[in-house]
Amino acid sequence: MTRPADFHVRAIDVLHDVNEAAWRESDPEEGVRHFTNATRGLLGDPDAPMKPGALKPGETQFIVSACFFIAPSRDHMIVFADNFGLGRARISVTDSRPGHTVQTKQAAVVKNTDEDAIFRQIIKTGRVGCSVYVPVMWKGEVVGMFNTASQARYMFDETDMKVQKLFAACAVAVWMGLGGPDKVAAVAKELGPWPG
Repeated sequence: MTRPADFHVRAIDVLHDVNEAAWRESDPEEGVRHFTNATRGLLGDPDAPMKPGALKPGETQFIVSACFFIAPSRDHMIVFADNFGLGRARISVTDSRPGHTVQTKQAAVVKNTDEDAIFRQIIKTGRVGCSVYVPVMWKGEVVGMFNTASQARYMFDETDMKVQKLFAACAVAVWMGLGGPDKVAAVAKELGPWPG
């Protein structure tokens, strides 16, 4: 992947601006949404969708991002700060790539989901072809998972993952500082018991 010469400078500038904006919010989800919205415009190879094999016939490029925070029961995650209409979707902490990220505490780039044995499609409105998964950590404990995904395969690489790790580290500070654990507990209570 060829990156613009100013990519790293731009990444730091975006992270700075997003962090400043996030701390002006009073709602933890809205604070974190600044980070998820920013990764959509910052990460990835802008030329990837035009490369052979990146998109299958009928597919149209999109990039989405969200944070999944672990419910107090620790058996599932709830989607927050998404920008693709999942609403309050829930997923097991052991399901697919998001669950694997939580269980291993390891970030991953899946460059082509068609070739990944762990991947399972979660979004119902379109097929994800490439995805970055980063554990959201607080005091050594996984509290969630930050995901940025693209329909085009080979969109993201390890550099994108490293940058997303920085965004996740700042996002979790905002989440915790603005009362995120209380928010996830309240949402989990509204949704009722996790059916598994």
